[in-house]
Amino acid sequence: QVQLVESGGGLVQPGGSLRLSCAASRSGFHIYNMAWYRQAPGKQRELVAVITSGGNTNYADSVKGRFTISRDNAKNTVYLQMNSLKPEDTAVYYCNTNRGVNAYWGQGTQVTVSS
Repeated sequence: QVQLVESGGGLVQPGGSLRLSCAASRSGFHIYNMAWYRQAPGKQRELVAVITSGGNTNYADSVKGRFTISRDNAKNTVYLQMNSLKPEDTAVYYCNTNRGVNAYWGQGTQVTVSS
């Protein structure tokens, strides 16, 4: 069992920045890929960014150049730095990791971009 706890969401004006954090409960964090997803009201959950165990990253086209995913294996934590935020980035953001056939999700953190 893996527990994921997100933090760092909030209300920010367009053009602003936020950094999300996701702390994982279990050891062995460093050998697994980690990802951030988001779900806006009335829309399907979508992949935002992935970071592999080796530190390779991949991003949704909508966030490329604005968001950065990173990880600190010593702290069992993955981050999502979000810059130049837009109203369309408003969503609940979820941390995710997979262990074999099991998918684990955090409780989500709300990000609202509004003036």
